[in-house]
Amino acid sequence: MASDTADGSNRRDFLQIAGYTALGLGVAAAAWPFIHQMNPSADVLALASVDVDVSTVEEGMAITVQWRGKPVFIRHRTQEEIDAARAVALDELRDPATDEERTTSNEGVTRPQWLVQIGICTHLGCVPLGNRVGEPKGDYGGWFCPCHGSHYDTAGRIRKGPAPLNLLLPPYAFLGDTEITIG
Repeated sequence: MASDTADGSNRRDFLQIAGYTALGLGVAAAAWPFIHQMNPSADVLALASVDVDVSTVEEGMAITVQWRGKPVFIRHRTQEEIDAARAVALDELRDPATDEERTTSNEGVTRPQWLVQIGICTHLGCVPLGNRVGEPKGDYGGWFCPCHGSHYDTAGRIRKGPAPLNLLLPPYAFLGDTEITIG
């Protein structure tokens, strides 16, 4: 028969508590690798934000950078492109957005000469043409998705074709006059 101590517990109770504690620690130690593998890898964390030097992008030119595996179009717009985007009445647009809304960064800085947008057509996920020299820019001088005929204007707004939305805007901020951080 087990001997009881003064507080009513016995040796068997102690062994049960010690056993359950050891079992719990063992389960936690065995589960740790499985839980840890769900964390994002170093290459994914590195792509969380991208700093882009735009000092070499001349007016009228555009570049494409990668952010989170997606193409991001950065266009240094000419005054004519800015004026054309601002001249469009909002009631003509399928997805109404002013040019100022499309060129305002997350910290509230508006630089109309810089348009930063995700270069994926909102219809079926194609990459529109118009960011490189010689590519068709569509009927509105912006971007053209040849897969299904979506036309975007110089502010990246859908103007013609099956795409339901404007080209999406990533979160971005200006770090200075010539550097943009995306993400």
